[in-house]
Amino acid sequence: MVRGALAALLALEPDLEVVAQVGSGDEVVAAARRSNPDVALLDIEMPGMDGFTAAEQLLAELPDCRVLILTTFNRPGYVRRALGIGVAGFLAKDGPSEELAASVRRVHAGESVIDPAMAVSALREGESPLTPRERDVMLASIDGSSVVQIARRLRLTEGTTRNYLSAAMRKLDAPNRTIAAERAMAKGWL
Repeated sequence: MVRGALAALLALEPDLEVVAQVGSGDEVVAAARRSNPDVALLDIEMPGMDGFTAAEQLLAELPDCRVLILTTFNRPGYVRRALGIGVAGFLAKDGPSEELAASVRRVHAGESVIDPAMAVSALREGESPLTPRERDVMLASIDGSSVVQIARRLRLTEGTTRNYLSAAMRKLDAPNRTIAAERAMAKGWL
């Protein structure tokens, strides 16, 4: 419903044309190959593949396509992650529709567009304290997997897995890995 409403709003703009819509992140690259858009508007949370992964694959396949992410999540790490993979814009869904159309135009013109409140939040929060491997282990623990299961999945020893979990908990000042994961997710670091 939201996708359809956004497409309808953008289609009302005389200089913008919506060339494709997809229902899941898994469909993004194939649809972009068929329609060759100048700008792709993605959400972070999509069925199938998430918006970050879809954006990364889209930019690898069609580097001339500019990506604008529209989200409900004001998580500082999300802005940094999006910029790190080459996304040109990052906006909140609750902004005015005129702002969205103007942002699509600006991104198409080669500018970067970031919601000001999200940019300030990302700057205040700073970079994730987690190493890439600590992040991987924390992500693997979210579903409640045991240390043994995480170790097998990531091809680590149980001791190494415990060390990564302990380091992440210490860095996030969390008494356990569940709270550590919650804190890291709230900041957009997972």
